[in-house]
Amino acid sequence: MRHGWPLRVYGADGEMLLLAAETGFDAGGTQASRLLISAARAATLKLINQKDAAVPDAPALIRAAEPFSLAAARELADPSRDLANPLSGPFRAEPLDMPETARAAMTLARIAGILPAFLVAPDPIGEAVTVSADDVAAFEDPARLTIQARAHLPTHAAEQAEIIAFRAPDDLREHVALVIGKQNADRVPLVRLHSECLTGDVLGSLKCDCGPQLDAALAAMAEEAANGGWGVLLYLRQEGRGIGLINKLRAYRLQDQGFDTVDANNRLGLPTDARDFPVAARMLQLLGVREIRLLTNNPMKVEALSAIGIAVAERVPHALPANPHNARYLDTKRDRTGHLL
Repeated sequence: MRHGWPLRVYGADGEMLLLAAETGFDAGGTQASRLLISAARAATLKLINQKDAAVPDAPALIRAAEPFSLAAARELADPSRDLANPLSGPFRAEPLDMPETARAAMTLARIAGILPAFLVAPDPIGEAVTVSADDVAAFEDPARLTIQARAHLPTHAAEQAEIIAFRAPDDLREHVALVIGKQNADRVPLVRLHSECLTGDVLGSLKCDCGPQLDAALAAMAEEAANGGWGVLLYLRQEGRGIGLINKLRAYRLQDQGFDTVDANNRLGLPTDARDFPVAARMLQLLGVREIRLLTNNPMKVEALSAIGIAVAERVPHALPANPHNARYLDTKRDRTGHLL
């Protein structure tokens, strides 16, 4: 998909020949009569009332007065210039009789970190790569994750720390855990799930609270270790709450136009939160951890881990002061995504 190859995606409900709008290679006047977009993008285009009420979260098949060229599909998929260039229409949503296959395509777009929009049965088109909905599900199965390496890693927060790296066979993402202090079966560890944030963790961005949260979590675990306890930081390779770095920066641009973080993600056609918490549960299980004290303000993390076999003995608050650049972001987390702030 990143190289612009077409895909033949099939599931139990049928088969779709697709070309990613963002990256698709133009074989010479490539166009299609229909475009597959996510439910969130369909809502932005005011097409949600035309979709099948029986499958409200399913992607949407849309048609315009003229066939979609790749250039037109890219403009429709990328909302960064929606305000500057109002979209031409009208668009019409058609019945979607292959929701399983369409959802698999949306998942592939999220994994690839590209915008979730596809030309459907484009012409002309080159040889397609075939992938099934079962292939996509297998790729995302956390049971495939295994420990690959571990080593002592003294850090600023604590000199007694061990880093453990995890990887699945076909996934280029490599998650890590940092165990601070000595693992002790008699003490429930303090655990933090921290999703990768290049801008906040490395570059010191003030738009979010990720960097300060990471530092504060490590400091709290070091204090635990100093008092005979221990901690586990899970550093998950899920940039931008799972939408990827490029799409996160696109969302930042929409935030500059006045949208909050939830609306920015949804205008891109992406979920408000696409993080994979079963991966975190699998990492804890591989470390032999079954019960935790979870350092979080997000009840969804507590619910997600509890639902997949990790007992959360305590939710430990992890709120930090706002700054002028992230105050609205924190308000949105509290008011729209249920964070306890």
